[in-house]
Amino acid sequence: MKSRHQRLLGMGLGLLLLAGAAYFVLNAFQSNLVFFFTPTQVAAGEAPKDGSFRVGGLVKPGSVQRQDLAVEFVVTDTQREVPVRYVGLLPDLFKEGKGVVAQGRLDGGRLFVASEVLAKHDENYMPPEAQHALDEAARARVGAAVSR
Repeated sequence: MKSRHQRLLGMGLGLLLLAGAAYFVLNAFQSNLVFFFTPTQVAAGEAPKDGSFRVGGLVKPGSVQRQDLAVEFVVTDTQREVPVRYVGLLPDLFKEGKGVVAQGRLDGGRLFVASEVLAKHDENYMPPEAQHALDEAARARVGAAVSR
C-alpha cells in the first residue's frame, strides 16, 4: 500500500472515531437534558407527559402539608397552580411565598412528583427560571387587563 493510501486510511479512521465520539457525547447530553416549564405551561399540556422536567414559581402560601418526610405543596406563577409531592428533606430556605424549582415528572393526572427541590439562596435571589415565569405571568395579566 502506498504511503498516500495509508494517510487517507488513517484520516478516514480518525474521522470515523471522531464521529463516533461525537455521537456518544450528544446522546449522553440528550438523555440528561431537563427543560423548565411554568405552571401555566404545565396546565396547557406543553410539559412532557412521560419525561422528567422542572417546574418553578412561588410556593403558594398555606399550601404546604407535611407528613414525616413526605411534603405536598402548590407551585404557582400567579396564574395557574401545580400540586407537588416530594419525599425527602427540603432545603432550609424552602418557605411559603418564596421561589422554588422542582425537578420530577407528572404522575398520571396533574400531580407533579418531585425528585429534587431547589429553593432560593438569600433574600435577593430567586432562581432565574422562576423569576422569568413570574415576569411572563405579570405581563400576561397586564395584557389581559389592557384588552378589557
